[in-house]
Amino acid sequence: MDEFGLDEFTRAVEATLFASANPLSLDEIADYAGEGEVAEALARLAEHYAGHGIELVERGGRWHFQTAPDLAHLLRRTREEPRRLSRAATETLAIIAYHEPVSRAEIEAIRGVQISKGTLDVLMDAGWVRPAGRREGPGRPLLYATTAEFLSHFGLGSRRDLPGIDDLKAAGLLDPIDEGSFQLQLESEGEED
Repeated sequence: MDEFGLDEFTRAVEATLFASANPLSLDEIADYAGEGEVAEALARLAEHYAGHGIELVERGGRWHFQTAPDLAHLLRRTREEPRRLSRAATETLAIIAYHEPVSRAEIEAIRGVQISKGTLDVLMDAGWVRPAGRREGPGRPLLYATTAEFLSHFGLGSRRDLPGIDDLKAAGLLDPIDEGSFQLQLESEGEED
């Protein structure tokens, strides 16, 4: 044990994460650190670094150290100009995140309009969307899914952390539905069929 109460294996996990340029999975950490309980070591390190200038975080099953959010501004040398996504890109990203893996045709069916090739290119250039194979079926369409960078950028541990419909309503991002008029609309649409 060192002066902070960390055993040799936990220190090896710590060194592995510090030296890595990219977030690591549990298996990758074990490959470098050797024999031991990686999950326990990560829990000890997360507790040890809580409240410090850096913290240990898990995003999409991968672990890394990052600057504490309240201190990130200190490390920015130049002012970052945020790139605003177009409405089409934002809608496309949301569809992919909630329905992945999804094909271009499925995105278009959900949005109700055709998407330009540039929309998916912008999302892939940002590192938030990746090709995820091909669907078995006519034409074998290319499928799209989100990346670990998407999870990291939006501060999500996994896709399960995406806001649900109740969260979106509470944030005022969805218009409340008048249950009575919605039911009448459904009944009138049923009569036309």
